[in-house]
Amino acid sequence: MYQTVSVETPNGDSLTNITDQVRAVVKASGVQSGICFCVVPHTTAAITINSYVDPATPQDLVDEVRRLVPTRTDFHHIFDTPSDAAAHIKASLIGNTETVLIENGDLVLGHSQGLLFFDFAGPRTRRVMVKIIEG
Repeated sequence: MYQTVSVETPNGDSLTNITDQVRAVVKASGVQSGICFCVVPHTTAAITINSYVDPATPQDLVDEVRRLVPTRTDFHHIFDTPSDAAAHIKASLIGNTETVLIENGDLVLGHSQGLLFFDFAGPRTRRVMVKIIEG
């Protein structure tokens, strides 16, 4: 089964918990045991698994990625804005895929883990492609 999840993001760099949306895709698939692949088809966005329990975690993650890759004017990207060039680097550092096991018709995640969608060039309507494979 393949489905696309839509994510509306705010201005600038952001982190959005998409766990419930992906869980809904898994549930709708009817697959009890398998693998869930999540792929982000954008060069200025990414996906990761991390804690969603503490509401300050997303802000810390966004702040630290900004600190690691600040927007600068000395990037070699000459066709992009400095913020877009920084967004490309941030997305590459985080990555555009996550793979999660499925058991008993649900994602196998730790008790505080969730699927978190990074956008480094919002506001946008973004997509996450979700592929469920039984087995």
